[in-house]
Amino acid sequence: MSEASPRTELPGGAPDGVPAGSGPPRAPRRFVAVPVVAVVVVLAAVPLFLAPFATTTLTRLLVFGLLAVSLDLLVGVTGLPSLGHAAYFGAGAYAAGWVSIHVTAAIPVPLLVGAAVGGLTAAATGWVAVRSSGVYFLMLTLAIGEVLAQVAHSWDGVTGGANGLAGIPAARLGAEPLVNAGLLYWYVLAVGLLAFAAVWLLARSPFGAALRGIRDNEPRMRAIGYPTTLYKYGAFVAAGTVAGAAGSLLAAQQRLVTPADLGFTTAAIVLLAVVIGGVGSLWGPVVGAAIVVLVRDALGPGLGGHGELVLGIVFVLVVYLLPRGAAGLATLHPWRRGRS
Repeated sequence: MSEASPRTELPGGAPDGVPAGSGPPRAPRRFVAVPVVAVVVVLAAVPLFLAPFATTTLTRLLVFGLLAVSLDLLVGVTGLPSLGHAAYFGAGAYAAGWVSIHVTAAIPVPLLVGAAVGGLTAAATGWVAVRSSGVYFLMLTLAIGEVLAQVAHSWDGVTGGANGLAGIPAARLGAEPLVNAGLLYWYVLAVGLLAFAAVWLLARSPFGAALRGIRDNEPRMRAIGYPTTLYKYGAFVAAGTVAGAAGSLLAAQQRLVTPADLGFTTAAIVLLAVVIGGVGSLWGPVVGAAIVVLVRDALGPGLGGHGELVLGIVFVLVVYLLPRGAAGLATLHPWRRGRS
């Protein structure tokens, strides 16, 4: 699923064979900062204008968008397409829901527990998975996801079995339960922005540069002394931790966690969102998640249950017309055309 590059980008430096500073043209910072600030302001103002149902749909969209960003760290930055990433999302959701029921629903305890359990689950399973690549990695992650989904089905005393973990109380900020759709939206938005910033910084750090080098040419990175398996393992655990945090937000928003939340369907849908949005861009998968949630959850009921069919058509169109996904449209900006 990764987008192969003709040049290998060396960590902390310019692409191989290309003088520093002569890489692909970048947008001036002011042209990047202005739309980012505008998007954040609009997102923050959403509950002031929309009805509670629409606000709840956007809350679900943000949760799914954060899950897609965490998968993009694995797929787009590291070059490890996964069909089991929902397992860490579901593990975080179950952990956050269980803690909310039996210990406390006070923020940020369920969030931290969900992120920790997602990361620990990824750490326990990733050491084996990252030693493979390509279709073998894909199949291993699929197997891991199915095993964990089966555990969720069978462990009735903790997960509620096939009925799911129900009765999760509303997240509490101090003594105030977030039962209002707008307050819950702001909580999810704040966590989502912080998590996105963390992933963005990680992807642009020397560690992220090494991951992109591994994605483009792992044998060469290994030959020049990089412990590539350790780097991939670090990325796998980081992605699992962010997915676990997204799962804790799901538990707060949905207040119900079922085995479907960590099964193959969720894993496939989030991978679809990453491809539609644009692999490796980080913000593109959020757009892809928005398209998926809107088509499946908002438009699907009005289409006689054919939402997933429409989603499949959208996927085919994107693959043929936008090979770089929605994020590829950014390359049509004037500053890029002017330099090409």
